Amino acid sequence: MNWNAPINSWWRSHVTLRTLYLLFLGQLVSFTLALMSFTSSLIADLGVDAPVTQSAFAYFSLALVYGGVLLYRRQRLRVAWYWYLLLGFVDVQGNFLVNKAYQFSSITSVTLLDCCTIAWAIVLTWLFLGTRYSLWQLLGAALCVLGLGLVLLSDAGGDGGGGSRPLLGDVLVIAGTIFFATSNVGEEFFVKKKDRVEVVCMIGVYGLLVSAVQLSILELKSLESVEWSTNILLGFAGYAASSFMFYTLAPFVLKVILLFANCYLLIRFPLD
Repeated sequence: MNWNAPINSWWRSHVTLRTLYLLFLGQLVSFTLALMSFTSSLIADLGVDAPVTQSAFAYFSLALVYGGVLLYRRQRLRVAWYWYLLLGFVDVQGNFLVNKAYQFSSITSVTLLDCCTIAWAIVLTWLFLGTRYSLWQLLGAALCVLGLGLVLLSDAGGDGGGGSRPLLGDVLVIAGTIFFATSNVGEEFFVKKKDRVEVVCMIGVYGLLVSAVQLSILELKSLESVEWSTNILLGFAGYAASSFMFYTLAPFVLKVILLFANCYLLIRFPLD
């Protein structure tokens, strides 16, 4: 049976809704990232230097909610625990470095340079997942990297618009994006092959464990010196909530994109 005609008909009738839906999801993810940047910058402006601690609350919320879902399902892990431990470790380092950068650089520079994740993700998916990109996609990524280079030059010249040591903050962000890209590629691989809820839950569980060890080594003295206030608590709560939204939405968006990509391939290369 030739499925080409009914699929083509469905695609034509839903292409506008599909495009709008993907745009909406993309903007929603961007909004959560903006909230994460704003709250992290607010925490730094309030004099709190605890980048691992603020991420720990986010991981705790993920482990609590999605762990409850897995317990309800009585589902065994489909991926070995040590892979999730590695994924959690990499993700924690990415959050640590980027959140630490707010102590030295402005929110504008950090947010812009955080887009380096895209360039690293392209390289990693090409090397390890076999993803191939068109010339236009590569040119677009190169243009973005060129723009980010201008941000570095601006901060190196002292015109970064804020921050005590903007160039150091920029270096921390770029280093953090390497970890973020690695985490995102690993997350994409597991989401594609395994269960989305399990992946998010395990990022929360192992991210929380790694964060607990790391903050006990690096941040105990810093936490003891914090004069806790309502604004600081709201900053931590806002960061945890926006991070929870991001980690919930990102794998879902990956699933949706993969679904539509498979439909597109089925139309281009129909099975007779």
